[in-house]
Amino acid sequence: MQTQNIEMLPNLQSTIEKARALTISPERIAVLKSLIEYIQTKIDQEKPVHLNFICTHNSRRSQFSQIWAQTAADYFGIPAHCYSGGVEVTAFNERAVASIKRSGFEVSSKGEDNPTYFILNSKSGAPISAFSKLFDDPINKADQFAAVMTCSHADENCPFIPGTEKRIPVRYDDPKAFDGTTEEAARYDERSMQIASEMFYVFSQIKK
Repeated sequence: MQTQNIEMLPNLQSTIEKARALTISPERIAVLKSLIEYIQTKIDQEKPVHLNFICTHNSRRSQFSQIWAQTAADYFGIPAHCYSGGVEVTAFNERAVASIKRSGFEVSSKGEDNPTYFILNSKSGAPISAFSKLFDDPINKADQFAAVMTCSHADENCPFIPGTEKRIPVRYDDPKAFDGTTEEAARYDERSMQIASEMFYVFSQIKK
């Protein structure tokens, strides 16, 4: 089991501790097994770990997954590069951005229609760059990577993803269903915490 390698921002550290205390069901552990095996194989071969989290609009679940996976990798000192993309360009949804801020990340942005967000998980690390883009956008360095499919629509409608070494379905329910309701913030935070919990579990299993 990995131990903490980097000091996270204080409010984020508190969220991480809560996420790591959540119970992950045996069914979800089985879902995550292929992702763990892919990362471990890359580490054992001393090859770069590139993970591209893909959802249709690259606006909610894939963004959460990229941010939490990169944060978990940084936390445990695993040399992984986490990206995200979609099959349509929209924007990193403002509700998901708000949830990330509530989790304790420091967030800044530039641009208007499809802003680029710069997300800090520590004072010492480089910011995570997050904006809506196609899965094969040049920023994703799409060469020898695992395509982690975070929604059923993208998984079922992208039969071929160029450059991928392994296709790994890790699907999550869309918090979009609660947009405009009194449950909106709670449901976005619930999905973010689920993804945080699972990404921290994945990287905690990696042996350096």
